Amino acid sequence: MRIAIANDVPMAAEALRRVVASTQEHQVAWIARTGLEAVHKCSTDRPDLILMDLNMPELDGVEATRRIMEECPCAILVVTGRPQDNVNQVFRALGAGALDVTATPVLQGQQGGDAELLHKIKTMDKLIRHSGGSQSMSPRRHSPQPDAQAAVRTLVAIGASTGGPLAVARILAGWTPPLSCAVVVVQHIDENFADHFAKWLSEQLAVPVRAIEGRTQLQGGVVMVAKSNDHLVLDEKYQLGYDANPKDYAYRPSVDVFFNCVAQHWRGDAFGVLLTGMGRDGGEGLLAMRRAGKTTIAQDQASSAVYGMPRAAMELDAAQTILPLDKIGPFLRSAIGGKLI
Repeated sequence: MRIAIANDVPMAAEALRRVVASTQEHQVAWIARTGLEAVHKCSTDRPDLILMDLNMPELDGVEATRRIMEECPCAILVVTGRPQDNVNQVFRALGAGALDVTATPVLQGQQGGDAELLHKIKTMDKLIRHSGGSQSMSPRRHSPQPDAQAAVRTLVAIGASTGGPLAVARILAGWTPPLSCAVVVVQHIDENFADHFAKWLSEQLAVPVRAIEGRTQLQGGVVMVAKSNDHLVLDEKYQLGYDANPKDYAYRPSVDVFFNCVAQHWRGDAFGVLLTGMGRDGGEGLLAMRRAGKTTIAQDQASSAVYGMPRAAMELDAAQTILPLDKIGPFLRSAIGGKLI
């Protein structure tokens, strides 16, 4: 891959350059010292992947990501010092179209930083190739605790990737689903940052948000979030858990795997919602849900940060309804009920 670096700290930029140059399969395309410079360079020399810092002069990494995804989209990996201390910025960047986040090796202060970054780059490479290349990316124009024993009769299964955090927050904002409804979110995000995602999402919503730790029962009136690099599964007893298989699947946790479990095992009402994201994950699972008689929804192109996953659903005729992001929440509330805050 041709990999670009956007970082205004010389020591950090050099550390990233050395990591990329240490491999035979990757080359440094260019280095930008400001977010604005990264936008300009990307418009004339689009790389396969950008390692994007968050805090830069002229234009920060969030705004640079947004501009790049609108004007000359390509894969972006946020690489910044101590991302756990910049949770809001990280999720704004992920909402703007960045694929994932990791710590800058030189600032990480621990062994293994180079290996972790290379592992992330390898994952990005696999995802990009599986999605038809970076050039194929199209531009885009707290309440009382519920009764855990309440019977769950309706399941909302939401799958998202690039741009997903903000999209999930927007469709669930201001809504308290009834105790008979469980909401499960499968967002492509590294397990090391999944707890931060759950915490951030809980600050955006009026409903409790819980990361799924291991085998657990579905809970009504709660938003439950996958938090493992293994795949979230649902069994015939309506218990959630994780499974490493399929091990060679590029998308982790996989939306397809969870949607297929819902289609196979869930006997009540279910809504499958496939949101913005790079690649094709979720399309086949959404089709399985539709064939099982569930309600299926995909986000439209105009409101998607990256129209990859919803496009896959559209091409498979997996979505009964294609809606802009701001119409998905009202659709769910009208069909399911609950309270507006």
